[in-house]
Amino acid sequence: MSIILAILGFMTESAPPTPAQLMDQLARAAAAYYRHFAVASGEHGLTLMQGKVLGLLRRPMPMRTLAELLVCDASNVTGIVDRLQARDLVRRETDPADRRIKNVVLTTEGERTVERIRARLTTDLTALEQLDDEDRRAFQRLLGQVFP
Repeated sequence: MSIILAILGFMTESAPPTPAQLMDQLARAAAAYYRHFAVASGEHGLTLMQGKVLGLLRRPMPMRTLAELLVCDASNVTGIVDRLQARDLVRRETDPADRRIKNVVLTTEGERTVERIRARLTTDLTALEQLDDEDRRAFQRLLGQVFP
């Protein structure tokens, strides 16, 4: 019966997207986000990966954890952190609970750089600001369901 109603124009809503269509749209959104992120990082002389590391450091984090979050080898993270440390954006500190672990910590300049990158992203990605409070909550909830 619903096919007949649709043909007659009584149903104006289209079929819901398939999981594959949602994955395609998510991939396009992620690619667009990382293009903007790469530009914002580049404005501070950083690569995309260097910018991502700075963005992940909301709290001190072991090198191994950074490697897991970035889905890369720990040796790659060592090189990234070395370059960030040479620019005084991060420092390594011994973990007080386990002296064998080195945590990566943002410096004051690193914090400022992250703030500038985020400000640029907010400026570039204005669609998020156009969402009302209810839509933002719904978007956050849906993201939390898909990526718990």
